[in-house]
Amino acid sequence: MLWEIELRPRKPEFDREARDVAERAARFGIELPEISSSRSYLVEADGEIDTAGVAARLADEIVEDAAVRPLPQGGDDPNAISVLLKPGVTDNTGQTAAGMLRRAGIDVSAVGVCRRYRFASDLGDDVRDRLVRRVLANDAIERAVVGPLKLTSISVGGSYDFELKTTPILAADDDELMRVSREGLLSLSLDEMRTIWAHFKKLGREPTDCELETLAQTWSEHCSHKTLAGRIRYTEKNADGTERVVEFENMLKETIFAATVAIREKLGDDDWCVSVFKDNAGIVTFDEKHHVCFKVETHNRPSALEPYGGANTGIGGVIRDTLGTGLGARPVCNTDVFCFADPNTPVEDLPKGVLHPRTVMNGVVAGVRDYGNRMGIPTVNGAVLFDERYLGNPLVFCGNVGLIPVGKCEKKVSPGDRIVAIGGRTGKDGIHGATFSSAGLDADSETTSGGAVQIGDAVTEQMVTEVLIRARDRDLYTAVTDCGAGGFSSAVGEMGEETGADVELSLAPLKYDGLSYTEIWISEAQERMVFAVPPGHVEEFKKLCESEGVEATDLGVFTDTGRLILKYHGETVCDLSMAFMHDGRPPVVREATWEPPAIDLKSRIVPEGSRDDELLRDPNKMLLAILGDLDVCSKESIVRQYDHEVQGGSVVKPFVGVNEDGPSDAAVVRPDLTSNRGLVISNGIATRLGDWDPAAMAACAIDEAVRNAVAVGADPDKIAILDNFCWGDTDDPAVLGSLVRAAVACQETAVAYGTPFISGKDSLKNFFRKDLPDGESEKIDIPPTLLISAIGQIEDVSKAVTMDLKEPGNHVYLVGPVLTDVGLQVPPASYRFIPPPEEFPEGDWLGRLPKPDHEESIAVFRFMHELVGRGLLRSCHDLSEGGLAVAAAEMATAGGRGLELTLDEAGYPGWWFEESPSRFLVEVAPTVAEEIESLCEPLGSQVGMSAVGQVTDGNYVTIDYGEKRVIDLPLADLKAAWQAPLREL
Repeated sequence: MLWEIELRPRKPEFDREARDVAERAARFGIELPEISSSRSYLVEADGEIDTAGVAARLADEIVEDAAVRPLPQGGDDPNAISVLLKPGVTDNTGQTAAGMLRRAGIDVSAVGVCRRYRFASDLGDDVRDRLVRRVLANDAIERAVVGPLKLTSISVGGSYDFELKTTPILAADDDELMRVSREGLLSLSLDEMRTIWAHFKKLGREPTDCELETLAQTWSEHCSHKTLAGRIRYTEKNADGTERVVEFENMLKETIFAATVAIREKLGDDDWCVSVFKDNAGIVTFDEKHHVCFKVETHNRPSALEPYGGANTGIGGVIRDTLGTGLGARPVCNTDVFCFADPNTPVEDLPKGVLHPRTVMNGVVAGVRDYGNRMGIPTVNGAVLFDERYLGNPLVFCGNVGLIPVGKCEKKVSPGDRIVAIGGRTGKDGIHGATFSSAGLDADSETTSGGAVQIGDAVTEQMVTEVLIRARDRDLYTAVTDCGAGGFSSAVGEMGEETGADVELSLAPLKYDGLSYTEIWISEAQERMVFAVPPGHVEEFKKLCESEGVEATDLGVFTDTGRLILKYHGETVCDLSMAFMHDGRPPVVREATWEPPAIDLKSRIVPEGSRDDELLRDPNKMLLAILGDLDVCSKESIVRQYDHEVQGGSVVKPFVGVNEDGPSDAAVVRPDLTSNRGLVISNGIATRLGDWDPAAMAACAIDEAVRNAVAVGADPDKIAILDNFCWGDTDDPAVLGSLVRAAVACQETAVAYGTPFISGKDSLKNFFRKDLPDGESEKIDIPPTLLISAIGQIEDVSKAVTMDLKEPGNHVYLVGPVLTDVGLQVPPASYRFIPPPEEFPEGDWLGRLPKPDHEESIAVFRFMHELVGRGLLRSCHDLSEGGLAVAAAEMATAGGRGLELTLDEAGYPGWWFEESPSRFLVEVAPTVAEEIESLCEPLGSQVGMSAVGQVTDGNYVTIDYGEKRVIDLPLADLKAAWQAPLREL
């Protein structure tokens, strides 16, 4: 029998959900009549239950009234809209409620949740449809029921009658092979389908559906990096008409990996890399007891369809990456970087099938927030960027740092080890996640790929974490990995690559009955880990899991056959060679080209006489405008939703200063509370530069990540970095060419800085096909986006430096190169505010791109580290978007101190907005100024330190250029401009 326990707010003022819906509807131009909301638990039981007892346990009696009734509900309720999760989508709230009721002795078979909205009058079909699609429900995971609920059951699944299915391909031509790939959502190319055809032709049989799915996920872009690790013929066209052609056999290996190899060879016996590019995360040394690992993943496609679930499982998945590194690392902190379209995008500009950027942003932030907070892992560092090209394809980068004991960094699977899975149960959620992530998006993606989106359960993952750490310390297993993209298919397939594996799929615990053997094998349902457990330790391992309330199942055994054998109730459903799975994919050969675009910033400058002309000619208004730019402005409304204090190790927080609202350059974390040694986590991303030169973008991203870490005190000679390439349609030679150029620049810059890449991840084919009125479509690629994440170390966290000004009378210095001889450089964030060309001297100022001088940069970084080590800096802030003027404004407003700067007239007007890399603004006490200058003197122009001003006890920031005062603004105005844009979002 099915019961509904509906919980309504006792007073209208308690109905926050109704107010929120009305506000969101208004942003979409939907006018609603009076609205009220409620939440319901749908309780299914085989017989009668104590409905009053159930209601008492589920309702908050202070603010809610409970109404209990049996379903299906009759009566006349035509203006109600109920929103429920689709069958198969994980309902964490319902599962938690069911467990609570069972523990209370109330026998229920299932519990589901429902949101209901009632309206004072009929909405009409058009308004109702727009309200459901835009505000109330996400079609990827939810369904809406208009009128009374007439459900008879919420149980998911049913009986499954085994039938071995094969896919006939042996007689197929090329068109038929591609139809199989397309309709099966396999994302396999024609060459790959031909290779599979030839393999099974030789075997003399058709492949089973399970075998095809296994090959598809193993060979997917997401899992095998087949484009970047493939053969690429790269043609670079120079401005003078000459060409340079480079042929890569393995582009990643010959650029990113090669940089790390070169750095490690140079370090020799002092090599501090432990494990790079061979495990779920990269590992470097930390202290005598521990190493640290770091991984950053992307979860873009799922977040475009279901922002909350996509980001939720993105952060959950990367946490499992560190849990599955070596023999398991304990998560220390999280990072995140998001790329969205403008949250103020007009509703009428939304293409079909695209969620509003504000909906995406709020859902993504909530997803990362809830998972990290519930697991008790601080989120300590990140960034948020905006570009209209992210409208159909947002980017969601999630990172995790873990602490792993020395001696626990290697794993080994041996024949005879049992295959034991623990954690969440398997369901239909997450089917085709790996192959879905290898394809572009279009207006129908939420329908065709909605099943690839999962909903995470952070509480289960925390329980899994505790089991894993305790089992690791008891030496109960020899290898572990997570069920990431591909589920059991990727986990068991990767662990058994060198051995072989026999798996009995019918043993896998299911969320509900009715899953086929193939669905069990490839489901990416969350919070599951797979272990290689020696037979003698299985019982102790299971007892440990039971003591923590974690389900553990012995699925089979690793063998010495070199084959993957899958059975379902004893029937063989898959028999594949591990060699063919992992090495049989045909090499991808790509053409890539790059030629410098014609740089014409004049077209981006507002014409004289327009409404913004005054802004461009007034440096004060220009500074306020840059501070209010979405890329530059405060992200406090987002960051404050994260817990960055949990675990007690956060030293330098995301915000610092007298009111704790100044933007930190990097996070400093003390992972071991018995030691003062700390980790420094930062990132660099310079997306806007990629439109002009991806090499400059890559170099500046690395420089930004390193200088952010150095600014708080990290040792520049022990910083490791991670790369995350998110690119558009790399089937286009020009798009792929821009990526190759960025990778080559990464190699050059990393080697020069001595910053090895220790891990990375790419996400390609990030584009959206927008339907046009004429029936055609327009492909919109995301901008070339490279995230560089850095992990550095500081010997003593008490010496860490923050960016807020500290004391009136202190001196302020600019450290680093200023390229005043070439004019204003192209800035990544503030190019929209460049003054008109006629205000500058003749020259090539329009064509200059920021790009670090490697030799100068590393000299600056080492000099800065010496100043920090000697305790000579009171504050330090790196110069980034908006240059010196923005850095000065941020330091002053964070410290609540005035700042007076006087700049040399050498050069040209406007250089206070210049964005040369490798620069810092530092505050020092007058008593140490002479010592600092003497330390700098032997380095000369290589460091380029100059006195530029002093801290005051006033409330203004002023910048004098020669005899002219170009900036004169009160702190209140600067802070208001910086904080306003995202405060209400």
